Amino acid sequence: MVTVSLPPLATVAHLEAHLDRSLPAAQAELAIRRASAQVRKYTRQTITLVEDDQVEVAGGERVLRVPQRPLVVDADHPLTVVELGDFGGLDYTLVEGRDYERLGNELTRGYPYHPPGRLMGWPWGRVRGVWAPRVRLTYSHGHAEVPDDILDVVLDLAAMTVSNPENLRVEQIEDYSRTYSTETIGGAALTADHKEVLRAYRGGVSSVRLA
Repeated sequence: MVTVSLPPLATVAHLEAHLDRSLPAAQAELAIRRASAQVRKYTRQTITLVEDDQVEVAGGERVLRVPQRPLVVDADHPLTVVELGDFGGLDYTLVEGRDYERLGNELTRGYPYHPPGRLMGWPWGRVRGVWAPRVRLTYSHGHAEVPDDILDVVLDLAAMTVSNPENLRVEQIEDYSRTYSTETIGGAALTADHKEVLRAYRGGVSSVRLA
């Protein structure tokens, strides 16, 4: 399994600008790392760009949705799609525009150039136009820049963490009293509003990353 070190989804400068004050660097970096991890865990997405990632995904349908979005395909980021043969059978590298069509983050299996019939024949006796049970993708995905709405969520979470680093419920200093919100205790947590913003980015869990 390949472990990809993902960058944080915000910077210390972002957080300081968000709060309009300076922060100890170590404290700010930790808060941003924790916030970034929460966002990635909830969305199941890397968010930032990952190049030449290789995963094995389940097929069996006419449409295959890549697990990490957005799919990035250009001259510097080629897409390789291989249908894996069952029980030691032959693997088959597909060609876009001939074997499948790409629309956004979806790959639609085309009808192969074989004699007409209900089944595809070689190399698999499957219904025509359906992906093999297992497909290996080598692809690039993610955003070159973190989307503004995701950045807002990360900064909001990080700000909640640095506002209450000692996990206090109530802070009392002489005549001054401050009550912290429940979300800041034990580390900031995603709120319902945060999840609503992130829902559009949320992905599935049907892939296996390969070495």
